[in-house]
Amino acid sequence: MRIKHSFLALAAAAALCSAVADAGGINGPGPISVFQQAPTGAQSAINVTAAAVVKPTPGVVMRILVVAAGSGGSLTLNDSATTGAAATANEIFTIAQASLTVGQVITIEFPCKNGITVSAVPTGSPQFSISFN
Repeated sequence: MRIKHSFLALAAAAALCSAVADAGGINGPGPISVFQQAPTGAQSAINVTAAAVVKPTPGVVMRILVVAAGSGGSLTLNDSATTGAAATANEIFTIAQASLTVGQVITIEFPCKNGITVSAVPTGSPQFSISFN
């Protein structure tokens, strides 16, 4: 009798393990990934050479690519829907031209509740590409 009960217990354990495996594991269906890929900009403003509205509605500035650095001044981005509304109070990013190099990618990843505006660019034929969501 003892062997019969042991065999039944073993069979029940095997069936339970099989059911758990079929359901995706003890903690649910499959492994849970904890890696989160950095978000990328789904949209872009290419050939930004002067003050301009990048996005007139809320969004996230992701990255800036320096195509041509210019020769003086600075690059400034604001959380505003128009260039006229850009002010020191809503500046989200500024960098001096001397700190820019061709090919440089600047990661910002900053949310803007009003819009994304470039309010100043360096002098001397600068060019930037800006990715955003």
